[in-house]
Amino acid sequence: MPSLDRHDNVFVLDLGDGENRFHPDWLTALSGALDEVEKAEGPRALVTTATGKFYSNGLDLDWLFAHADQHQDYVVSVHELFARMLSLPVITVAALQGHTFAAGAMFSLAHDFRVMRADRGYWCLPEADINIPFTPGMAALIQSRLTPRTAHEAMVTARRYGGTDAAAAGIVDQAATEDAVRSTAIELAQAQLNKAGDTLGTIKSRMYAPALATLRDATNPLG
Repeated sequence: MPSLDRHDNVFVLDLGDGENRFHPDWLTALSGALDEVEKAEGPRALVTTATGKFYSNGLDLDWLFAHADQHQDYVVSVHELFARMLSLPVITVAALQGHTFAAGAMFSLAHDFRVMRADRGYWCLPEADINIPFTPGMAALIQSRLTPRTAHEAMVTARRYGGTDAAAAGIVDQAATEDAVRSTAIELAQAQLNKAGDTLGTIKSRMYAPALATLRDATNPLG
């Protein structure tokens, strides 16, 4: 389960040490951690990362198939997580120390910045290969954060990007060695501590208003 720590004014949210799929309990725990970050006062920023082979493998498909009657509510909750991260009133940095797939990759895009391990691990949107179409909200998020060319390639071909390729494509801001991923992300966050607050939240909300509106459409989230 996610756990929140603090390094001076930088909150570090560890998503867990497994595949870190979006189980409802995991989503609830993550929301609670974000509450704590948002309610804190003064200069602050947020880094998310994980422990082990995966940053996140995205949706918990096993749970979803076992609870098909809750499909729409589940998607709404995932969309709300994306929307919340995209508009969070603090600077956010994803430290991608391991595989970052599907909804996990989308979650990383909802951060302001991304640092990825250069030598191992992939960032990938595999939906075209696993026959699961992007929801309107997911498509809006991806296309709001990537260039048209990169979004097209990532969404249509399900390409697996290593850290160096992801940096070249603009998916991540930096590729770093394994032992420097987290520290580089924390340094990025520390440089922007004083941005936290209502003004930053308003800037993000207005910048990504179309994507946020689509993500928060609870009446027809599946399209």
